[in-house]
Amino acid sequence: QVQLVESGGGLVQAGGSLRLSCAASGRSVSSYAMGWFRQAPGKEREFVTMINWSGTNTFYATSVKGRFTISRDNAKNTVYLQMNSLKPEDTAVYYCAAAPRSNYDVDEYDYWGQGTQVTVSS
Repeated sequence: QVQLVESGGGLVQAGGSLRLSCAASGRSVSSYAMGWFRQAPGKEREFVTMINWSGTNTFYATSVKGRFTISRDNAKNTVYLQMNSLKPEDTAVYYCAAAPRSNYDVDEYDYWGQGTQVTVSS
């Protein structure tokens, strides 16, 4: 089993930055693709970004491309999400997740963290 714990969320003004971390425990996630998803109140959970097992390939939702950067440190069993130029519409609970192969389908991810709240004020 894999346990994922997100951290780094908080309240930030529009235009600001936050860095989220997702620490894995239980077993190594070095062979897993890792993704970040978010869910705003009253909306479905949506894909934000993903990174393959080696960190050589990434994919971003159009809404965050150029502002967010995903990275991973397999030695630390940790995935990061650097969020710059934040907008009020980025406000959501952010979840990290692990999948056996690279994809952006929420149903293909086997393990999920509990989420961390990101609130962007205007």
